[in-house]
Amino acid sequence: MRHLLLPLAMIRAILLIVGMVMFMMAYAVSCIFIPHNLTRALRLRKSYLKFWAIPVLNIRVHVKSKPKTQPAVFVSNHRSFVDPIVICRYLDAFVIAKAEVASYPVINKGAELTGIIWVDRDSKDSRVATREKMIETIQQGYNILVFPEGTVGKEKHTLPFRKGTFWESAEHDIPVSPIAIEYKSDLDLWVIPNFLLQFFRQFSKWETVVSLTFGEPMTSGDGDQLHDNAYQWINTTIETAQKSW
Repeated sequence: MRHLLLPLAMIRAILLIVGMVMFMMAYAVSCIFIPHNLTRALRLRKSYLKFWAIPVLNIRVHVKSKPKTQPAVFVSNHRSFVDPIVICRYLDAFVIAKAEVASYPVINKGAELTGIIWVDRDSKDSRVATREKMIETIQQGYNILVFPEGTVGKEKHTLPFRKGTFWESAEHDIPVSPIAIEYKSDLDLWVIPNFLLQFFRQFSKWETVVSLTFGEPMTSGDGDQLHDNAYQWINTTIETAQKSW
Protein backbone atom coordinates (compact mmCIF):
# COMPACT_ATOMS: atom_id res chain seq x y z
CA MET A 1 0.00 0.00 0.00
CA ARG A 2 2.78 2.40 0.94
CA HIS A 3 4.55 2.21 -2.44
CA LEU A 4 1.26 3.17 -4.08
CA LEU A 5 1.40 6.48 -2.21
CA LEU A 6 4.85 7.46 -3.50
CA PRO A 7 3.34 9.45 -6.41
CA LEU A 8 1.49 11.50 -3.78
CA ALA A 9 4.82 12.74 -2.37
CA MET A 10 6.04 13.58 -5.87
CA ILE A 11 2.90 15.57 -6.64
CA ARG A 12 3.24 17.42 -3.35
CA ALA A 13 6.88 18.30 -4.03
CA ILE A 14 5.99 19.71 -7.45
CA LEU A 15 3.06 21.69 -6.06
CA LEU A 16 5.20 23.15 -3.27
CA ILE A 17 7.81 24.42 -5.72
CA VAL A 18 5.24 25.71 -8.22
CA GLY A 19 3.37 27.48 -5.43
CA MET A 20 6.56 29.04 -4.05
CA VAL A 21 7.50 30.38 -7.48
CA MET A 22 3.98 31.75 -8.00
CA PHE A 23 3.94 33.50 -4.61
CA MET A 24 7.42 35.01 -5.16
CA MET A 25 6.49 36.22 -8.65
CA ALA A 26 3.27 37.80 -7.38
CA TYR A 27 5.24 39.47 -4.60
CA ALA A 28 7.84 40.78 -7.06
CA VAL A 29 5.07 42.37 -9.15
CA SER A 30 3.49 43.90 -6.04
CA CYS A 31 6.85 45.49 -5.14
CA ILE A 32 6.48 47.71 -8.21
CA PHE A 33 3.73 49.50 -6.32
CA ILE A 34 4.61 48.78 -2.66
CA PRO A 35 8.32 48.64 -1.70
CA HIS A 36 9.70 45.46 -0.22
CA ASN A 37 10.15 45.45 3.55
CA LEU A 38 10.65 42.82 6.21
CA THR A 39 7.10 43.02 7.54
CA ARG A 40 5.64 42.41 4.07
CA ALA A 41 8.06 39.53 3.48
CA LEU A 42 7.02 37.82 6.72
CA ARG A 43 3.37 38.28 5.76
CA LEU A 44 4.10 36.67 2.38
CA ARG A 45 5.62 33.63 4.08
CA LYS A 46 2.68 33.22 6.44
CA SER A 47 0.23 33.41 3.52
CA TYR A 48 2.19 30.80 1.55
CA LEU A 49 2.27 28.44 4.51
CA LYS A 50 -1.37 28.93 5.50
CA PHE A 51 -3.00 28.82 2.08
CA TRP A 52 -0.60 26.59 0.14
CA ALA A 53 2.15 24.57 1.85
CA ILE A 54 0.26 23.20 4.83
CA PRO A 55 -2.86 22.24 2.80
CA VAL A 56 -0.71 20.65 0.06
CA LEU A 57 1.21 18.59 2.62
CA ASN A 58 -2.01 17.88 4.54
CA ILE A 59 -0.49 18.83 7.88
CA ARG A 60 -3.04 18.81 10.69
CA VAL A 61 -1.82 20.99 13.55
CA HIS A 62 -3.19 20.81 17.08
CA VAL A 63 -2.26 24.25 18.45
CA LYS A 64 -2.42 24.31 22.24
CA SER A 65 -1.62 28.02 22.62
CA LYS A 66 -0.64 31.02 20.52
CA PRO A 67 2.62 33.00 20.61
CA LYS A 68 2.82 36.31 22.41
CA THR A 69 3.23 39.40 20.25
CA GLN A 70 6.32 40.96 21.86
CA PRO A 71 9.73 40.65 20.17
CA ALA A 72 11.42 37.59 21.65
CA VAL A 73 13.73 34.70 20.99
CA PHE A 74 11.56 31.64 20.38
CA VAL A 75 13.34 28.35 21.06
CA SER A 76 11.97 25.01 19.91
CA ASN A 77 12.90 21.36 19.91
CA HIS A 78 13.68 20.00 16.44
CA ARG A 79 11.99 16.89 15.01
CA SER A 80 11.48 17.37 11.28
CA PHE A 81 12.54 19.58 8.38
CA VAL A 82 8.96 20.90 8.35
CA ASP A 83 9.23 22.28 11.89
CA PRO A 84 9.74 25.85 10.57
CA ILE A 85 6.80 25.40 8.19
CA VAL A 86 4.49 24.44 11.04
CA ILE A 87 5.78 27.02 13.52
CA CYS A 88 5.96 29.97 11.10
CA ARG A 89 2.34 29.37 10.10
CA TYR A 90 1.56 30.92 13.50
CA LEU A 91 4.68 32.97 14.24
CA ASP A 92 6.33 35.84 12.38
CA ALA A 93 10.03 35.30 13.02
CA PHE A 94 13.43 35.24 11.39
CA VAL A 95 14.61 31.62 11.42
CA ILE A 96 18.18 30.69 12.29
CA ALA A 97 18.94 27.74 10.00
CA LYS A 98 21.92 25.58 9.08
CA ALA A 99 23.98 26.91 6.18
CA GLU A 100 23.49 23.61 4.29
CA VAL A 101 19.89 24.61 3.56
CA ALA A 102 21.22 27.50 1.49
CA SER A 103 22.17 24.94 -1.15
CA TYR A 104 18.58 23.77 -1.69
CA PRO A 105 17.36 25.32 -4.98
CA VAL A 106 14.18 27.47 -4.92
CA ILE A 107 13.73 26.80 -1.18
CA ASN A 108 16.79 28.88 -0.39
CA LYS A 109 15.49 31.88 -2.33
CA GLY A 110 12.10 31.71 -0.67
CA ALA A 111 13.78 31.48 2.73
CA GLU A 112 16.11 34.40 2.06
CA LEU A 113 13.23 36.57 0.86
CA THR A 114 11.04 35.91 3.88
CA GLY A 115 13.47 35.95 6.80
CA ILE A 116 16.40 33.59 7.35
CA ILE A 117 19.73 33.84 9.14
CA TRP A 118 22.23 31.23 7.97
CA VAL A 119 24.66 29.75 10.48
CA ASP A 120 27.56 27.34 10.03
CA ARG A 121 27.52 25.59 13.39
CA ASP A 122 31.03 24.23 12.84
CA SER A 123 32.44 27.76 12.54
CA LYS A 124 32.97 29.82 15.68
CA ASP A 125 33.05 33.04 13.62
CA SER A 126 29.72 32.14 12.00
CA ARG A 127 28.12 31.39 15.37
CA VAL A 128 29.33 34.72 16.79
CA ALA A 129 28.08 36.63 13.73
CA THR A 130 24.73 34.86 13.97
CA ARG A 131 24.27 35.85 17.61
CA GLU A 132 25.12 39.47 16.72
CA LYS A 133 22.57 39.39 13.89
CA MET A 134 20.03 37.87 16.28
CA ILE A 135 20.40 40.75 18.74
CA GLU A 136 20.20 43.32 15.94
CA THR A 137 17.02 41.75 14.55
CA ILE A 138 15.34 41.64 17.97
CA GLN A 139 16.24 45.28 18.59
CA GLN A 140 14.53 46.14 15.28
CA GLY A 141 11.31 44.69 16.69
CA TYR A 142 11.28 41.23 15.05
CA ASN A 143 11.14 37.75 16.57
CA ILE A 144 13.85 35.12 16.18
CA LEU A 145 13.24 31.36 15.94
CA VAL A 146 16.10 29.11 17.11
CA PHE A 147 16.47 25.33 17.33
CA PRO A 148 19.05 25.11 20.13
CA GLU A 149 19.61 21.36 19.75
CA GLY A 150 21.57 22.25 16.60
CA THR A 151 20.20 19.19 14.80
CA VAL A 152 17.10 16.99 14.78
CA GLY A 153 16.27 14.82 17.78
CA LYS A 154 14.74 11.37 17.38
CA GLU A 155 14.34 10.32 21.01
CA LYS A 156 11.46 11.03 23.38
CA HIS A 157 13.38 13.86 25.04
CA THR A 158 15.36 16.62 23.39
CA LEU A 159 19.07 16.60 22.78
CA PRO A 160 21.16 18.95 24.97
CA PHE A 161 20.60 22.62 24.09
CA ARG A 162 23.46 24.87 23.02
CA LYS A 163 23.60 27.71 25.54
CA GLY A 164 24.82 30.63 23.42
CA THR A 165 21.31 31.86 22.57
CA PHE A 166 20.32 31.87 26.23
CA TRP A 167 23.44 33.70 27.37
CA GLU A 168 22.91 36.39 24.74
CA SER A 169 19.23 36.72 25.68
CA ALA A 170 20.07 37.12 29.37
CA GLU A 171 22.81 39.67 28.68
CA HIS A 172 20.53 41.83 26.50
CA ASP A 173 17.35 41.36 28.59
CA ILE A 174 15.51 39.59 25.76
CA PRO A 175 12.54 37.31 26.59
CA VAL A 176 12.88 33.64 25.66
CA SER A 177 9.66 31.93 24.57
CA PRO A 178 9.77 28.11 24.47
CA ILE A 179 7.97 26.06 21.82
CA ALA A 180 7.23 22.34 21.99
CA ILE A 181 6.54 20.49 18.74
CA GLU A 182 5.77 16.78 18.44
CA TYR A 183 4.59 14.47 15.66
CA LYS A 184 2.18 11.58 15.93
CA SER A 185 3.98 9.31 13.43
CA ASP A 186 7.58 8.13 13.63
CA LEU A 187 7.70 8.58 9.85
CA ASP A 188 7.80 12.34 10.44
CA LEU A 189 11.11 12.20 12.29
CA TRP A 190 14.09 13.28 10.20
CA VAL A 191 16.15 10.07 10.08
CA ILE A 192 17.42 10.08 6.46
CA PRO A 193 20.24 12.58 5.71
CA ASN A 194 19.18 12.95 2.09
CA PHE A 195 16.55 15.70 1.98
CA LEU A 196 14.62 14.31 -1.01
CA LEU A 197 14.46 10.76 0.35
CA GLN A 198 13.31 12.07 3.72
CA PHE A 199 10.60 14.13 2.01
CA PHE A 200 9.29 11.01 0.24
CA ARG A 201 9.43 9.04 3.48
CA GLN A 202 7.38 11.61 5.35
CA PHE A 203 4.89 12.76 2.74
CA SER A 204 4.03 9.51 1.01
CA LYS A 205 1.51 9.01 3.81
CA TRP A 206 -1.86 10.76 3.63
CA GLU A 207 -1.53 13.21 6.53
CA THR A 208 0.91 14.56 9.08
CA VAL A 209 -0.42 15.21 12.59
CA VAL A 210 1.42 17.70 14.79
CA SER A 211 1.08 19.00 18.33
CA LEU A 212 2.32 22.58 18.75
CA THR A 213 2.47 24.50 22.02
CA PHE A 214 3.81 28.01 22.65
CA GLY A 215 4.96 28.69 26.20
CA GLU A 216 4.96 31.89 28.20
CA PRO A 217 7.95 34.23 27.70
CA MET A 218 10.76 33.72 30.23
CA THR A 219 13.16 36.40 31.43
CA SER A 220 16.26 36.20 33.60
CA GLY A 221 19.65 37.81 33.94
CA ASP A 222 21.10 34.31 34.24
CA GLY A 223 21.53 32.57 30.88
CA ASP A 224 21.99 29.15 32.46
CA GLN A 225 18.72 29.57 34.32
CA LEU A 226 16.94 30.58 31.10
CA HIS A 227 18.39 27.49 29.43
CA ASP A 228 17.29 25.16 32.22
CA ASN A 229 13.78 26.60 32.42
CA ALA A 230 13.18 26.39 28.66
CA TYR A 231 14.71 22.90 28.42
CA GLN A 232 12.56 21.55 31.23
CA TRP A 233 9.35 23.15 29.92
CA ILE A 234 9.85 21.80 26.39
CA ASN A 235 10.60 18.27 27.56
CA THR A 236 7.64 18.23 29.93
CA THR A 237 5.32 19.52 27.21
CA ILE A 238 6.40 17.06 24.50
CA GLU A 239 6.07 14.22 26.99
CA THR A 240 2.46 15.29 27.60
CA ALA A 241 1.85 15.38 23.83
CA GLN A 242 3.29 11.89 23.41
CA LYS A 243 0.94 10.51 26.06
CA SER A 244 -2.08 12.08 24.33
CA TRP A 245 -1.65 10.34 20.96
